[in-house]
Amino acid sequence: MDFDCIRTESGGLECAIEFPEPEPMGCVEIIATLGSILILIFTFPFSLCFSFKVVQEYERAVIFRLGRLRKGGARGPGIFFVLPCIDTYCKVDLRTVSFDVPPQEVLSRDSVTVNVDAVVFYRVNSPIMATNNVEDYRCKQRWPLCTANSTVIVAIHQAIGSRLKVLTKDSVTVTVDAVVYYRVNEPLGAIVKVNNYSHSTRLLAATTLRNVLGTRNLSEILSEREAISHTMQASLDEATDPWGVKVERVEIKDVRLPVQLQRAMAAEAEAAREARAKVIAAEGEMKASRALKEAADVIGESPAALQLRYLQTLNTISAEKNSTIIFPLPMDMITPFLGIPRKT
Repeated sequence: MDFDCIRTESGGLECAIEFPEPEPMGCVEIIATLGSILILIFTFPFSLCFSFKVVQEYERAVIFRLGRLRKGGARGPGIFFVLPCIDTYCKVDLRTVSFDVPPQEVLSRDSVTVNVDAVVFYRVNSPIMATNNVEDYRCKQRWPLCTANSTVIVAIHQAIGSRLKVLTKDSVTVTVDAVVYYRVNEPLGAIVKVNNYSHSTRLLAATTLRNVLGTRNLSEILSEREAISHTMQASLDEATDPWGVKVERVEIKDVRLPVQLQRAMAAEAEAAREARAKVIAAEGEMKASRALKEAADVIGESPAALQLRYLQTLNTISAEKNSTIIFPLPMDMITPFLGIPRKT
């Protein structure tokens, strides 16, 4: 089965699935199919109860016959037919599902620890891809035997029993949690060439994560998670290729710092923000002082403008509800009456 997906203008995905030509049925498959048909005939009409199934308008059914995907794609909505004993099916809900992402402490780029809470809305766009390409998709009626070509999602801390503690290049101990997406590309190699490919892949992912992060500084780990993920993915894919395992993605899930270091970085970030605030306030005062000086120069050059400003001030004072009003008197009006002798 080949598929090709393109992104639409609305942000969704449109997938075109090409089914390969069905292989000729073997003798065992022919006998099993004939036996199922005979059971259906001999138990008629009781067999109709478990041969005809119904899926709702918002559901689709993916049918497997003797482990092979039946040609024709997903069935539904409505009624469909399955042969007893040899057909299994999986119902896929196409409705939009929402779930809360647990609150997480995130260290931002400017070294500030914040609590982030989010909500995710998703829906299944292709039922066949959802049942064949991901191992842990919700399916209760399918045989849990085939893991080849199905993406397995595994957290690295499951392999070592706890989250991984890593010593960075600048001697800082951080706790890292990551997730690896892999699938079995060659089932024969996964069984013959390694004792337990799943456990071995997890242990290799843990050691690779420790080696990659050990060559980077703390600032690089916090700001270059995507680059670290790509480096780990390439290294793991190269190491697991002889086992028949394909590593598709690696995601750095969480990076936790010691509490004392978080406090120190938060204090440093707060001091930097206060310094920037003081600089901005000083620049604002400087601009205001320049504007006030220019206004004073303009008013000083024109006596009429000074008198107009004086009248505006009196108008403002008189508008206030005060019992006592002080009128400012220009000094040049009372200077001749003071009789102050000039100093020689």
